[in-house]
Amino acid sequence: MSTSIVDAAAVAASAPPSSTTVRSEADLLYADLDLANDMAAEEFSAVYAAVQDRTTGAHMLAIADMTRPSTEPRLTVIDLDARVVVMRTLVAHGQGTGELMAEYFSNTEGSHQTSLGLYRVGAEIRQPKTRAGLAAPRVGSRGERSTLSRQIIMHGADYVSEEFIAVHGRLGRSWGCPAVPQAEMAKLTKLLGDGGLLYVHYR
Repeated sequence: MSTSIVDAAAVAASAPPSSTTVRSEADLLYADLDLANDMAAEEFSAVYAAVQDRTTGAHMLAIADMTRPSTEPRLTVIDLDARVVVMRTLVAHGQGTGELMAEYFSNTEGSHQTSLGLYRVGAEIRQPKTRAGLAAPRVGSRGERSTLSRQIIMHGADYVSEEFIAVHGRLGRSWGCPAVPQAEMAKLTKLLGDGGLLYVHYR
């Protein structure tokens, strides 16, 4: 079974743009992408500012908005160059993070809680624990790879489906990784593999 893991290469650091410029760019992009049904403008501005604070050179950005219930398609994939949303899908949170709603977060290994922040997606690997998926190390505040050792893998799971929701009233939950529908992993690998960004967001 294949899975994909984050590139270990560090992201070069640089001086961030001014907060006024970032907010203006975020507002324009929010309007261009027509994200009103996906997240609040303030939520997107916070995500955009965090991404722009790092020099990543990425063309694709996936936002997992953990302020929304797991029954909604809260993973939004954006082509930053074309300024279009290319995908919306379900994404699960960790067992220790909550039931329907995400409430608790941690970077601690073994907590089974979702980790927040910005991650750089990397090349595909194979491992038996999960099926096809993507993983990434956290990107530090100046663009470099974070020293946090916890491995975050975006992987497909059978419990991330409309069928599971119909029975349980929520998605299943992972051990902390952002799990997505099995049928979507091939597309996500194509979109995000080798350099895309994943931002796991909460208030």
